[in-house]
Amino acid sequence: MSRAVLSLGGNLGDRAGTLRTALRALSGEGLVARSVLYQTPPWGPVEQPPFLNAVAVVRGDRDAAGWLALAHELEQAAGRTREVRWGPRSLDVDVVTVTADDGTPVVSDDPVLTLPHPRAHERAFVLVPWADLDPAAQLPGHGAVRDLLAALPAEDVAAVQRWEHQA
Repeated sequence: MSRAVLSLGGNLGDRAGTLRTALRALSGEGLVARSVLYQTPPWGPVEQPPFLNAVAVVRGDRDAAGWLALAHELEQAAGRTREVRWGPRSLDVDVVTVTADDGTPVVSDDPVLTLPHPRAHERAFVLVPWADLDPAAQLPGHGAVRDLLAALPAEDVAAVQRWEHQA
């Protein structure tokens, strides 16, 4: 058994519908908790529409590669195509952390799956929803989610807005 924190986001098509579908699929994969949806500005150099984002915590009989495979399955089911790095997408699912059953964080420098996610500590769109679920959660090698969030520029945090159309 392992526990994973997944970050989900999308900015094409029915953003909310796509995220809800992915989150429903995760309920069959050991969903422990999920955040509400947040609207966030796009990340990266490509001009594009705003994202909806969420964080989910899952627990199951998968290793880190298994959680990545699940992330790719969810993206494929949502019609994701990988054309431009940090470009628009129907669904992006990142594996942020994986923790073994004994509580040991999985650390990997494999370029296919780097754990913990190498930029999670810089991303308000990951930290704000995660802090809603568990502000004391730890991002291995970086510290408590609440502390990481407090260290971000205030304008980055303020730009992550709870989406008003929750279902």
